[in-house]
Amino acid sequence: MSNTNQAPTRAPAYTGALRIELPPALLTLTLLAAYVGLEWLSFLHEHNDLPVTPWNPGLGVMFAMIVLRGPQMGLVLFGGVFLAQVLVVRSELPWGVLLAMSVAIAVSYTAVATVAGRRLHLGRQLLRTRDVLILVAAGLVGALAEALQLWLLLLATRHFHIGDIASTSLPLIVGDVIGIAVVTPLALRIAARLSHAPVIAKDALAELALLLVGITLILLIVIRPPGLLGQSLFYLLFVPVVIAAVRHGIDGACAALAISQIGLVAFLHWHGFELSRFTEYQVLMLVLTLTGLIVGGLVSERHAAHIEAETARLRLLELEAQSARTARLNMASGMAAALAHEINQPMTAARALARSVQELMRAPERDVGRVERNLSSMIEQIDHAGEVNKRMLEFLRRGEPHVSTLDMKVVLAEAAALMEPLVKLRKVHLHFEVPADLPTVHGDRVQIGQVVINLIKNSIDAMPDETLGRVEVWARVTEAGKSIEISVKDNGPGIPAEQVDTLFEPLNTSRPDGIGLARIMHQTLENRWQLWCKWRDSRNNSVSRRRVPRINATPQPP
Repeated sequence: MSNTNQAPTRAPAYTGALRIELPPALLTLTLLAAYVGLEWLSFLHEHNDLPVTPWNPGLGVMFAMIVLRGPQMGLVLFGGVFLAQVLVVRSELPWGVLLAMSVAIAVSYTAVATVAGRRLHLGRQLLRTRDVLILVAAGLVGALAEALQLWLLLLATRHFHIGDIASTSLPLIVGDVIGIAVVTPLALRIAARLSHAPVIAKDALAELALLLVGITLILLIVIRPPGLLGQSLFYLLFVPVVIAAVRHGIDGACAALAISQIGLVAFLHWHGFELSRFTEYQVLMLVLTLTGLIVGGLVSERHAAHIEAETARLRLLELEAQSARTARLNMASGMAAALAHEINQPMTAARALARSVQELMRAPERDVGRVERNLSSMIEQIDHAGEVNKRMLEFLRRGEPHVSTLDMKVVLAEAAALMEPLVKLRKVHLHFEVPADLPTVHGDRVQIGQVVINLIKNSIDAMPDETLGRVEVWARVTEAGKSIEISVKDNGPGIPAEQVDTLFEPLNTSRPDGIGLARIMHQTLENRWQLWCKWRDSRNNSVSRRRVPRINATPQPP
């Protein structure tokens, strides 16, 4: 995708395994041969000493090359125009006039293509509607500038009469604009897709064949021999072009328009239409081209926006998971000393019991009963230390939310067990009041437990060291009976009044070692259950409340 913030500097704008880099000389010869060949196929001829064609595909290709590779491609365009005048048109104008005409054409389109690419930031992949509009507008400006220069040149050299301007202006301008509007988008899209093979997906080949057949049949109806009414049915071509644009965006529009334009010119030439009738159909084709490109650009732009939004959503989910893990690690680091103390106690006891068993086994008369009791106690102490490690590892685990049916009494008991080392270290009284008849809920056990643990730890951290701390956790069913409310209350200093309004802003914290990360978790009960955190400052006795209210519950069946 092109950079919309700065002008492209060096081309090409596409990379990939299918990109073929030709030597400069070979590339120049290839483009010259392609330009002259396309001019011959486009029925280029001289009209009042001006090179006129129903459409100009060679110019469309060279316009794309200037956008992709820079203004140096203007020299190739100059050479192609001159060779086409000599080899295809076989013009009888003096070579000096032909050279001047070639310079005028090359300068006009090189200038507008360079300005569109570097100043107006034309996206080389045409994935935005503005890119399509800039491209068509640049083609029109280039055609007007070319026509003006050619008129002045031929008038100055007396090879042209001012009365010929009216008869040559429309064919000259429309033919060039059609060439740029149809071929340049197609060339740019092919160049963009060369970075990921194949250029045409296998599943799109059948649709492409169907599109070719459909457009051919419509052209058989629309293009009839001169004298028969068929032009009024031209708008039937809008149907396949718009369908292709809606289904495949700018790529579908470019393919449908290229087939339509090639078929239209071939049928008109086959039936022997005069130049004026060619121009009438090409004006209609220009309207069709603008419609198809705009529809395709809108579809591609919407598709690209959807991909960017989905990418951002997945990135946000990843960042949320990382943030949650960071919060758990941050909490674990704060609990490390308490955990070390909690694990050290059973391991010290287990070591003492092992020493005792060792001494008992060395005694002449072994007390087997005492050995068994000591071994059983030692196993219990080791299991206790293992449980502490297991709870912490489970708390720190990283993964997708796992929704299951939860017993809140068990969830709160696990939270209490995890906080026990810190509670003992800080000498805080932690009290849980949980009714025995609480209904089950649906949610992620680790995430709900983390919210409760965060609130308890925040309560403990907010208490001064000299305070005899007390934290109370309540769980109850709301009056409506559809949710469970969990409240965390402490006897700390409360929340300062100046922080109440900014409490939920990111990176807002009163602790010197805090980072202010908050996570509000949303889960679903039958696609609709919600867990949210709310803090409220007690105005009565400086008691700060932290509340995790209204977890929608599923009552147990009678």
